[in-house]
Amino acid sequence: MEKNFDAWNELKKKTDAEQPRLYTVREVWWCRLGVNVGTEQDGRGEWYVRPCVILRGFGPDACLVVPLTTSTRDHPLRISVGSVDGREARANLSQLRVVDTRRLERKVCFLDKEMFANMRKAVRGLL
Repeated sequence: MEKNFDAWNELKKKTDAEQPRLYTVREVWWCRLGVNVGTEQDGRGEWYVRPCVILRGFGPDACLVVPLTTSTRDHPLRISVGSVDGREARANLSQLRVVDTRRLERKVCFLDKEMFANMRKAVRGLL
C-alpha cells in the first residue's frame, strides 16, 4: 500500500492552525493520526482519523491517547474495550502516544468505566 504523505502534510498544516480542543479522560475521539512510517498506526479517510481513547491529560494542549482497532487478531497488547461507535474495538497499547489536542476531530463517546480501568491497568503493566 502506497502512503500519501503529501496529502497528510497539507491537512497537518490546517490542523496546526486550529484551536486546541476541550477533552476529558475516558473519552473516545476520532483523532487525526495521519500517515505514519512503517508499522506506526495510521489514520484513515480524508481526515486521516482513527478512534482513540484519552488515557491522560497534560493540560489544554496535549493528551496521552491509545488508538483503537477493530482487528480481532489476538495479542497481549490489544485489550478489548467493548463496542465503540457500533463496532467491537480493542485498545492497541503498542501504539500509545502523546498528541496535541488539535488532532482531536470529533468526540465519539465515553469508554465504559470498567473497560477503561482494565485498559489503564494493562498500560501500567507495560511501564
